[in-house]
Amino acid sequence: MNNIDAFAAYLKNERRYSPNTLTAYQSDVSQFFVFLNDRYQVESYDFVSPQMVKSWIYNGIEEKLSPRSVNRKLTALNTYYKYLLRTGSIEKNPLSTISGIKTSKRLYEWVEQKDMDTILDFPPSGHGFSGERDKLIIELLYGTGMRRAELIGLKKQNVNLKGKTIKVLGKRNKERIIPIPVSLVHAIEKYLEIRKTEGFEDKEILLLTDAGSPLYPMFVQRCVKTLVGSVSNISKTSPHVLRHSYATHLLNNGADINAIKELLGHSSLVATQVYTHNSIERLKTIYKQAHPKS
Repeated sequence: MNNIDAFAAYLKNERRYSPNTLTAYQSDVSQFFVFLNDRYQVESYDFVSPQMVKSWIYNGIEEKLSPRSVNRKLTALNTYYKYLLRTGSIEKNPLSTISGIKTSKRLYEWVEQKDMDTILDFPPSGHGFSGERDKLIIELLYGTGMRRAELIGLKKQNVNLKGKTIKVLGKRNKERIIPIPVSLVHAIEKYLEIRKTEGFEDKEILLLTDAGSPLYPMFVQRCVKTLVGSVSNISKTSPHVLRHSYATHLLNNGADINAIKELLGHSSLVATQVYTHNSIERLKTIYKQAHPKS
């Protein structure tokens, strides 16, 4: 009735949305229609008014959703109604006059340089194949700034050890080339040697479980939490924290922000500029700790 399956197919095939974003958008739109049916006994997209959408926003706030979560749901719903406009299913978007909730600027957490050095200097936590793989997961995330989904989908053929580069397939199938340090080249070489002894030489995906299957999101999450959490005391130890650490350390060491944007695969410089705020906050902390008049 509400073309949600067709909308999902459009996001996947034409907009090239990631699986995680696709799932979130489908869920958000479905939740909106559940709310409409419960509150207004409305089941179809073509009977929705701006007031109904505002009521949904207020309901989210009452349920203690964060402003960012509410805004994401609004983005999903707005994308859905733009799709309906595009297909001629409606003549007017009920969200055209609705703005998102103001949010405070988020400062990402990152692992301190000295803690990353400690993690990278550690010998593998396990023996043989699993230990080398887990260590390589950390080195790849921090050494390239790639996203978790990009790491999981990384193919062996996209690693150019001789050229010291990795080709990453990012959001919406956008490719980017990332240079890697010699230490990471050696780590990959060592992992591939052990991988061969496990009988996984013909596997296309680079990183594999002990059973030879591709990694999955929770596997990577647990690995990062175990290794990073053993050294750092930051509140959140996720794969994305290593991406933040990569960008923040590059910026702190003088890298050009436009270069960081390309390395991270951001479509807009706005997304990269948050790391300048990280650096400013770090300078403020140092100032307060060190200046006699602070």
